[in-house]
Amino acid sequence: MTTPKILTGLESLMASPPKELFNTRMGLLCNPASVDSRINHAKACLHQRFPGALTALFSPQHGFFAEKQDNMIESDHMVDPVSGLPVFSLYGETRMPTPAMFDKIDTLVIDIQDVGTRVYTFIYTMAHCMEAARRFNKKIIVCDRPNPINGTTTEGNCLAPEYASFVGRYPIPMRHGLTIGELALFFNSRFGIDCDLEVIPMTGWKRGMRFDETGLPWVPPSPNMPTPATAAVYPGQVLLEGTNLSEGRGTTQPFELFGAPFIRHQALRPYLLKNRFPGVFLRETLFEPTSNKWRGEPCFGYQIHVTDFSTYRPYATTLKLLGAIIATHPEFAWTPPPYEYEYELTPIDMLIGDGRIRRRLEDGSDMDDVERSWQDELDAFIEDCRGVWLY
Repeated sequence: MTTPKILTGLESLMASPPKELFNTRMGLLCNPASVDSRINHAKACLHQRFPGALTALFSPQHGFFAEKQDNMIESDHMVDPVSGLPVFSLYGETRMPTPAMFDKIDTLVIDIQDVGTRVYTFIYTMAHCMEAARRFNKKIIVCDRPNPINGTTTEGNCLAPEYASFVGRYPIPMRHGLTIGELALFFNSRFGIDCDLEVIPMTGWKRGMRFDETGLPWVPPSPNMPTPATAAVYPGQVLLEGTNLSEGRGTTQPFELFGAPFIRHQALRPYLLKNRFPGVFLRETLFEPTSNKWRGEPCFGYQIHVTDFSTYRPYATTLKLLGAIIATHPEFAWTPPPYEYEYELTPIDMLIGDGRIRRRLEDGSDMDDVERSWQDELDAFIEDCRGVWLY
């Protein structure tokens, strides 16, 4: 069986561009992952197809070159050394485009790779751009890309409004099952943005595909998202950013590895045997981060090996792991604020999107019961978002 030929929205835009784009000033929200199937960058593609039309570039979190490693590490505005175009950082002095930025453009093309998880900030940078486009009377074109962990599986509770932040603006589940183009349509229609929006679909992509089934090249969209395997575990393991456990930053396998110097494998074994972790094998290991939490210290922990993507539930798996660690390790702690420009909310509550779930972890509740408690709202979300499906 051969891998289907997938064309991203960028390639569809190059093949059949709207006529009005030939007489417009264009901006481009992008980073290194904004490439076509031959690894040509969107900036070069637009320049070749629309000579002289590209007038400004915009970058999300982690910078134009995806060089900034961690949260709340800002990027400055700069000049692109190749094209000479201004690059406006949307993760620096502001996360909302200003009038001066949008004065340089008529249309903003957005071509960024999402990872299918509510807390990934790129989708909220897109939402801010859409809101600015409505205010400043500009057009948004979103070039669609695959959801790397498929477009059929959703998982988790929907964000409670009181926990809204830059890692979760809207009441969607942790694993949303939409492409970035579908998210743009959903945000625009369901949450009242109402900007002039056009989504350029992919061709050949099927909802059930994971990224490694598309035949497309993977360019890390952020420094700690090196492979599609990272994206597969991220909807759960990102919760560890709100704890004193290492989530594997500072190693070659971020989010796949996790642990801390105080973890005792022997204390966790009975809990891991009792709980069901479908689709994964948890391999005991020792690692030493070169940066971030526990830098330079040996960390006892685990590597998550996904053995069956169809049964693996990353969010439920990490919640169960946290419950086991809380029950057996008094050294475990939640990290205090600040986190992603929020100075009062607890980071774990922002990430989970509901403080009640953190409290149920602390009181030892059965996570299977907790998972069942959000099923009605998850079912309602699934039904609601079918209206924006493009595939």
